[in-house]
Amino acid sequence: MCGLNVDARIDDALFVAENAVVVGDVVLGSGVSVWYGAVVRGDLNSIRIGRNSNVQDNAVVHVEAGHGVVIGSNVSIGHGAIVHGCTVRDNVIIGMGAVLLSGAVIGENSIVGAGGVVRENTTIPPGSLVVGVPGRVVRDLSDEEVRGIVKNAVEYRDLARDHLK
Repeated sequence: MCGLNVDARIDDALFVAENAVVVGDVVLGSGVSVWYGAVVRGDLNSIRIGRNSNVQDNAVVHVEAGHGVVIGSNVSIGHGAIVHGCTVRDNVIIGMGAVLLSGAVIGENSIVGAGGVVRENTTIPPGSLVVGVPGRVVRDLSDEEVRGIVKNAVEYRDLARDHLK
């Protein structure tokens, strides 16, 4: 974990799996978890990940010179997803194998479905369900679905605490 810059209080659960890579200009908020085989690489620009967010197994978060990454709080980045040079607002699920390209902005309280691809410089409005290749907004999320997004993030935070024991 070269160059790891962690913004978390000593008593907060912060979990970075032994075989995960966090390198470069990266700030992890309290309660963040970076799971097995994940890569968070802020070598060409900065990465900021908010409280209680998780980067699941084999996901990649990367930047380019013109685009850093900002990930809000209570965000779940699913297994094998690629988040590249974009912004993800609070309370979002990025599904397994989804791809977010440079300059994309995902509005708060949204879900990008498994395998979806959000093209460069695309803005997804808050409260959206996005699916497909290319990703398209198919409907608004219900209040129950938004609560489920936060519940998912909290479950991963708690699971990370178990892995710290």
